[in-house]
Amino acid sequence: MPRRTASSSSAALAPVGPSADAESPDRPESPERPGYRVEALAKGLRILSLFDEQHPSWRVSDLATVTGLPMPTVYRVVMTLASEGYLDHLPTGDYRPGVRTLTLGTAALRSLDFVSIATPKLRDLGQRTGETVNLAVLTGDRVLYLIRLRNSDLVTANIQVGSTLPAVHTSIGKLLLAHLDGADLETRITDASFAANSGPNAKLSLAELRAELAVIRDQGWAMQDEELAYGLRSVAGPVTGPGGRVLAGVNLAVQARDWSTQRMIRELRPAVLETCAEISGLLSDTNVGVL
Repeated sequence: MPRRTASSSSAALAPVGPSADAESPDRPESPERPGYRVEALAKGLRILSLFDEQHPSWRVSDLATVTGLPMPTVYRVVMTLASEGYLDHLPTGDYRPGVRTLTLGTAALRSLDFVSIATPKLRDLGQRTGETVNLAVLTGDRVLYLIRLRNSDLVTANIQVGSTLPAVHTSIGKLLLAHLDGADLETRITDASFAANSGPNAKLSLAELRAELAVIRDQGWAMQDEELAYGLRSVAGPVTGPGGRVLAGVNLAVQARDWSTQRMIRELRPAVLETCAEISGLLSDTNVGVL
């Protein structure tokens, strides 16, 4: 198929009818304007957005049920995504994200200015402590990992850049939840937020977690003590932007057998908070956003 030029592609997306002729040539095209929305693309993106760590694969019939789209429509969209390498067809009949989807997501995360600014400081933190360093942001009721510098001795789940974990069971997640207003917290955190597998000390409800969130907000840091998984601990501090708004969290993750909570507070917490302050200072200077 011949490659479209930029002009032909623009023409294909232009709105049809008198309103197109009345459009000022100097007026920027707004992605929110209905005339520029491609419904087939929107449906494909909607389907791709359903794949996550809780649902790594889907059957076409289940995608149709969840999206409410007709089965033939979902089938055509899935076949198109598979033919372009964005979905892989498994022997079981399920579909999962393909290499092109993974490549696109990783490229997006690594291209963030925020990640570029924070990475050198986090590498230094990892080298000074010899422990695993993470930076994550809040998305819904989960934390999304933007940077992970792993100590090879840490035995944990397969967490990598782009992974998400329940906010209620992680030090970064609790830190970020602690800085939400009450209405936002109630909207994000439901009973389902506590349903994932967790460690022996995990909180089981928002009512149980509230008191700790208040303490975290006052003290400015958070601890995770075998709440995510048995044998794992972490301590987290906030990264702030201009005006002091909390944008993200940084933590050091360690083996519980090697680090008592008291030792972590004494030795690791100051290092984490110092690094967070340095990154926050750089962000204030550059006015870089996060996501």
